[in-house]
Amino acid sequence: MIYRIRKFTDSTYFNNALKVTIAAVIPVLLFSFLGNFEMGFTIALGAFFTYPSDIPSSLKHKINGVLVTAFLVAGLNLLVNIMHPYSWVFYPFLALLIFLISMLSVYEKRATAVSFSALLAVSLAFAHLHTGLEMIEYSGLILVGGLFYLLISLIFHYLSPHRYIELEIAECIKLTAKYLKLRGDLWTINADKKAIIEKQLHLQVELNTIRQNIREVLISSHTTSGSSNQNRKMLIVFISLIEILELALSTSFDHDKLHQKFDDHPKVLLTYQSLAYNLAASLKQVYKSVQNRTKYVSKHNLLGDLNALQIAITEYENDLGKIAASEGVFMLTTMLQYGEKQVEKIKIVERAFTLAINSLDFKGKDKDLEKFLTPQYYPLSTLIENLSFSSTIFRHSLRLTITILIGFIIGNVLPFHNVYWILLTIIVIMRPGYGLTKQRSFHRIFGTILGGLIAFGVLTFIHNSIVISIFSILCMLLGFSFTQTNYKVSATFVTMYIVFIYGILTPNISDVIQYRILDTIVGAALAFFANHFLWPSWEFLNIPIYLEKSIKANENYLKEISILYNKKGTISTSYRLARKNAFIEIGNLMASFQRMIQEPKSKQKQLPQVYKLAILNHSLLSSSASLGTYIQSHKTTSASEAFNVVVDTVIKNLDNAISLLKNDSDIKESLPKEDLAMRFTELKNIREKELKAGIPIDEEAFQLKMQEAQLVIEQLIWLTNLSENIVKTTKELMQS
Repeated sequence: MIYRIRKFTDSTYFNNALKVTIAAVIPVLLFSFLGNFEMGFTIALGAFFTYPSDIPSSLKHKINGVLVTAFLVAGLNLLVNIMHPYSWVFYPFLALLIFLISMLSVYEKRATAVSFSALLAVSLAFAHLHTGLEMIEYSGLILVGGLFYLLISLIFHYLSPHRYIELEIAECIKLTAKYLKLRGDLWTINADKKAIIEKQLHLQVELNTIRQNIREVLISSHTTSGSSNQNRKMLIVFISLIEILELALSTSFDHDKLHQKFDDHPKVLLTYQSLAYNLAASLKQVYKSVQNRTKYVSKHNLLGDLNALQIAITEYENDLGKIAASEGVFMLTTMLQYGEKQVEKIKIVERAFTLAINSLDFKGKDKDLEKFLTPQYYPLSTLIENLSFSSTIFRHSLRLTITILIGFIIGNVLPFHNVYWILLTIIVIMRPGYGLTKQRSFHRIFGTILGGLIAFGVLTFIHNSIVISIFSILCMLLGFSFTQTNYKVSATFVTMYIVFIYGILTPNISDVIQYRILDTIVGAALAFFANHFLWPSWEFLNIPIYLEKSIKANENYLKEISILYNKKGTISTSYRLARKNAFIEIGNLMASFQRMIQEPKSKQKQLPQVYKLAILNHSLLSSSASLGTYIQSHKTTSASEAFNVVVDTVIKNLDNAISLLKNDSDIKESLPKEDLAMRFTELKNIREKELKAGIPIDEEAFQLKMQEAQLVIEQLIWLTNLSENIVKTTKELMQS
C-alpha cells in the first residue's frame, strides 16, 4: 500500500493536479484572509482555465502555450460579457465563437488543449456576468490567475527539471518490458497466440502515446537548449528502447514447429523461455529503480542465461549427433543470437543508470533528431481544408456548437439553477468519437450522484468550515489527479469538491446537490444523443483512412530497407523516420479498431476484415523489421535483380491494396506465381555462387552462410504472402 501511494504521489498526473490545486488555493486563502473571497476565487478560476494547456513539451513551448491560453481565456470572458446584453446578436455570436474555438483542434494536441481551456472559459463566463468596469476587472483577475498558474508551473519545473521525462522514460521501459514478457508467454505450451498478439497490439497503442510525449520534451529540449548530461542519458535510453522493441518485433519464430521439433528435448525451450522472461524482468527492475529514485542493482544474470542456453544447445547436439541435430541447432542458434542482441541493448539501458554519463557512447545518436518531431506551425490553410463534412473535427465542432446552444436555451427557458453546469458537462463529456462520449457520460453521471451523496453525508455531520475547506482541497487534488486515468473517480471527487465549496458559502446545500445532479444528467444526455444523431463520426468511416496510412507506412519502410540492402552503408535518417512512422500508423490503426468495438453493433461494419487487416499489417511490419535487422547485423552481398523484383512485387501488392481502399481502378499486375517462384530459386542460386566465388571457406562455414541467406529468402516469401493476403482481405472489406 505504501508503495502504491508513493507511486501515485510521484506520478505526472498527481504532479499536475498539485500545481493547479496550489495555484487555485493560494489566492483563495490569501484574499479570504484579506476579506475579499470573490477576488481570490476569480484568480483561482483563471488558474483552473489555464491548467489544461500545460501539456508535455519543451520549456519554451510550455511557456508560450500557457501564456496564449491565459490571454485567450481572459479575452473570451470579456467578449462574452460585452456581447451578452445584445440578445438579438448574442446567439449567432456564441455559435460562431464556440465553432471557431472547437475548430482549433485541427492543429493537433497543443491546440486541442488550448481549445478545451477556451471552451471551459466560455461556459463558466455565464456563472458571473458583469457590466461596465466590473467585467474588465473580472477578466483581468482571470488573466492574473492564468499567469499565477504559469509561475507555479515554472517553479515545479525548476525544482525538478528532469522528473517528468524520467517518469515517461520509466513508463516506456515498463511497457517495453511487458512486450518482452508477452514474447516469453508465446513459448508456453498451447499458448493462446491470438490473445497474446492482440495484447501486443494494444501495447503498441500505449507505446505510441508515451513515445510521442517523450519526443515532444526530450528531442525538443535537446535541439533548442543544447545537450545536457541528463538529456543525453535519456536519449540513449529512449533510442535503445526503440531498438529493443524493433528487435523483438523483427525476430519471429515458428513456435508450433519448434515445439514439435523439441518435444523430446524440452530443456532447450524452457531455458530459452527463462532467458526471454529475464530480459523482461531486467527492464522491469530498471523501471522500478527510476520510478522509486533508487540506485539500480541488477538482479538477473543475463549473461549466465545466455551461457545456460548455449550449454543446452550443445547438449541437444550431443544427444542427437551433428547431422541429425543440424536443423534444430540452426533454429536454436538463431534464438541465441536474438538473445545476445537483446542483452546487449538492455545492458546499454542498465549502464545509463549505473555509470557516469561521459562513459556512454552518444556519437551519431543525435543526428537530425528534430526531424522526429511534429512541426509546430499553424497555417490557415489547414483550418480552411477542414471546413467540410469529410473532416471529423468539422463535424464535431458543428455538433458541439448545436448541442451547447440547445443546452443554453434549455437552461434559460426551463427553471434550471445553473445553466453553466449543463454547458460544462457537455464540453467535458463530448468527444469526436461515440464510444468515448458514451463512456464519459455514464461515468460523469455516476460520479456526480455518488460524489453528491457522499459530500451531503459528510456535511450532515461536519459543520466546521476549516475541516470542510481541507476536505474540499483534498477532493480537488484527487479529482484532478484521476482525470486522465479514471474519469468515474475524478467526477466523484470533483463533485464532492464543488459541494463542499457550496457547503461553506450557502446553507441550502441539498438544493445545490439536486440541481447539480439534474444539470449533469441533462448535459450528459444532450452530449450522448448529439453524438448519436448529429453527423456521427462512426469509426467504420475512418477505418479506410487508417488502413491506407498503415499500408503506405509499411510500404515506405520496406522501400528504405531495400535501399539499405542495395546501397549498404549506415542507417539513414529517412530509414529511421520510415520505421517510426510504420510503428505509429499500426498503433493508430489498432486504436481505431478499439474505438470501433465500443460503438453499437450495427455500426461495427466489416469488423472481422478490419481486425484481420490490422493483424496482417502488424505481421508485415514484423517481417520487414526482420529483413531490416538482418541487413543491419550482417555483412551482406550485393542485392541481386531477383531480390529487387520480389520487393517490387510486394510494393505493387501494397499499392493495389491502397487503390482498392480509394476505389481506384488503377490496379497493377503482379508477377505470376511461377515467375515469382523462379526468382526465389534464382536468388538462392545467386547466393550460393557468390559465396563459392568469394574467399575460400570450409563447408561448415559455407552452410552457415547459406542458412543466413535462406533467412532473407524466407522473409521475402513471407512478405509476398502477407501482401497478397492484404490485397485479398482489402477486396473483401470494400465489397462487403
